[in-house]
Amino acid sequence: MVYAVRSFPLSSEHAKFLIYAQDKETQEKWQVAVKLSLKPTLTEESVKESPEVEEIVFPRQLGKHSGHLQRQKRDWVIPPINLPENSRGPFPQELVRIRSDRDKNLSLRYSVTGPGADQPPTGIFIINPISGQLSVTKPLDREQIARFHLRAHAVDINGNQVENPIDIVINVIDMNDNRPEFLHQVWNGTVPEGSKPGTYVMTVTAIDADDPNALNGMLRYRILSQAPSTPSPNMFTINNETGDIITVAAGLDREKVQQYTLIIQATDMEGNPTYGLSNTATAVITVTDVNDNPPEFTAMTFYGEVPENRVDIIVANLTVTDKDQPHTPAWNAVYRISGGDPTGRFAIQTDPNSNDGLVTVVKPIDFETNRMFVLTVAAENQVPLAKGIQHPPQSTATVSVTVIDVNENPYFAPNPKIIRQEEGLHAGTMLTTFTAQDPDRYMQQNIRYTKLSDPANWLKIDPVNGQITTIAILDRESPNVKNNIYNATFLASDNGIPPMSGTGTLQIYLLDINDNAPQVLPQEAETCETPDPNSINITALDYDIDPNAGPFAFDLPLSPVNIKRNWTITRLNGDFAQLNLKIKFLEAGIYEVPIIITDSGNPPKSNISILRVKVCQCDSNGDCTDVDRIVGAGLGTGAIIAILLCIIILLILVLMFVVWMKRRDKERQAKQLLIDPEDDVRDNILKYDEEGGGEEDQDYDLSQLQQPDTVEPDAIKPVGIRRMDERPIHAEPQYPVRSAAPHPGDIGDFINEGLKAADNDPTAPPYDSLLVFDYEGSGSTAGSLSSLNSSSSGGEQDYDYLNDWGPRFKKLADMYGGGDD
Repeated sequence: MVYAVRSFPLSSEHAKFLIYAQDKETQEKWQVAVKLSLKPTLTEESVKESPEVEEIVFPRQLGKHSGHLQRQKRDWVIPPINLPENSRGPFPQELVRIRSDRDKNLSLRYSVTGPGADQPPTGIFIINPISGQLSVTKPLDREQIARFHLRAHAVDINGNQVENPIDIVINVIDMNDNRPEFLHQVWNGTVPEGSKPGTYVMTVTAIDADDPNALNGMLRYRILSQAPSTPSPNMFTINNETGDIITVAAGLDREKVQQYTLIIQATDMEGNPTYGLSNTATAVITVTDVNDNPPEFTAMTFYGEVPENRVDIIVANLTVTDKDQPHTPAWNAVYRISGGDPTGRFAIQTDPNSNDGLVTVVKPIDFETNRMFVLTVAAENQVPLAKGIQHPPQSTATVSVTVIDVNENPYFAPNPKIIRQEEGLHAGTMLTTFTAQDPDRYMQQNIRYTKLSDPANWLKIDPVNGQITTIAILDRESPNVKNNIYNATFLASDNGIPPMSGTGTLQIYLLDINDNAPQVLPQEAETCETPDPNSINITALDYDIDPNAGPFAFDLPLSPVNIKRNWTITRLNGDFAQLNLKIKFLEAGIYEVPIIITDSGNPPKSNISILRVKVCQCDSNGDCTDVDRIVGAGLGTGAIIAILLCIIILLILVLMFVVWMKRRDKERQAKQLLIDPEDDVRDNILKYDEEGGGEEDQDYDLSQLQQPDTVEPDAIKPVGIRRMDERPIHAEPQYPVRSAAPHPGDIGDFINEGLKAADNDPTAPPYDSLLVFDYEGSGSTAGSLSSLNSSSSGGEQDYDYLNDWGPRFKKLADMYGGGDD
């Protein structure tokens, strides 16, 4: 196939050229001459007469002839029509002519069907219905449709089929009109450093839309460039058919070159640089790290210092260098102490950020024992070195640690110190010497002693020599002694810089002596007037311990004589005795019986204890029945005083409540007006049902608001007493028109009293509130209040005195006392 690779004018110079061919196996060669000529423009007439257009004749249908069947040759197999893609025309371009040999006798019509004709994509192929000329109307694209399958039909003018349809296959011949395209513009790959030649790295892939079975779609790869070009410009190669990239040279070193960038080219036409189309992509190859560099100390010796007795502090900082990739197992360093620390006082931790080794103290160091340490340390990576590396796998260094002497606390030895001592020692007795030791042997220091804790204040310590002396009598029975042991704490302080101190505890184990006489227990008891059926069991209380306590001896004194006459005591065992009445009857009451108790100490200790015995009347069960039981039990004076105080406080509260009730009753009577508080309608809503015929319709007696001289004496009611609203039984008098008197009269006094009570009442409503004084009666000669302003006699009244009644009547004074205004 010969193609034009570019547009050029056809002239005599380009009219001829030679093509050579050679057999690869036999090396036989051929050549042929090619001559180009201009193709004339075709017209419809030239198409019809042109012998160059292939003519396809329909095969004859099966039919009868002279009554005998004639043999018909089978249908032709029409070879495919090859049509190059991207043809430049002119269009329509004739492809083939369809003809039936029956067109000599019949007038036929030709048509084609199938994709590209009457099916999508329609209109690509058309046929002349008269001449049967099949043409293509536009350029074809093999990458869209590589083959068209059409069927040609021949019918008469009536539409009857005269020939069997024939298949026409049109192959679109591929042209090299598509460049190779890489699947990715940038390809990323990795290769370990130090890889041997031939190590696979990555694969790049490109595709070509042209026919892969033709040269147009056959791709070849090659590397155009490599950056950087060290240590060799050709560190990698590529398989030109598969796109596999492999190493071809040794010397990959991440510490020198961490990344390579390759420009890869893919060319079709089997890589023909002249006729093939090409495209490029970038391959980025990262050289990965392997552990080919051990850590190396930056110095052979490191120095540090640490104060004695300090732990968890950093002594020295060990620095290393490693050329491998940071923060990877090939770079991370692990430190260990290989010598100089037999007791394990030091440890080395790795700083994850800087990879340094931090030497720390994990056990206290005593300056007086060790003044310096020389440690041998080694550093290696978390992973072993790669095979074939000639470097030593680890690096070593020494660490010189100096211990700094500091002022340490003095300490008592032993601590606590225990001594045994009898109680009862007199003040000023030297007990022991309690001294402390100073661990700072290389410092000249003095130690002084002070007392830190002495609960009973029994001891003192010499500040210089630590001698402990008593300043009071030691008592084993003191509450500050627990389990016979008395604890005292002392402080030892040196004069160093800074001064230090230590504490020590002195435990004194007190040995008991017989210094406490026994006492009777219990100290109070009950018994009956007769010896039977009750007796009193007693024991002894001794604060000493064996052998200075029991067994005890119990006895009654010789005087007073009535003791032995009335009572007898019997020892039950070493700790208990029984007291009984010796006489047949003893009058009820409280008796104090002295009892002599002697312990078993050496020498023994005796004491006379008083036992208070209540003798009472008893029932058959031996229980006391008299009312003096509380007294006999010994009710204390404090309890009696408390009871009296409670009674007095209760009486005072009752008195205060009575006074408060009387004062409240007086205030209630002073506040009462004409209306009882229960009938006070100032804060209530009263429903009057419906409006009537005015004031005459209200059946109320207004006589109570008139002058008292015109009213019967029995109709006058005291202030504050509720008036019943029933009609009076006496005849209602006719009241004359009120004269304009300067004095308000009884009505004014009545109003003044109510006004004064309201002014002094803190619960009264404001000045502008309505005060209801009483209900109006029926049959009053007084006119309606609503007509006061229109009354002809109103102007004759003098209402200026309303100003004297206070601010509540100021509005009335302004309305009726202002004259014509």
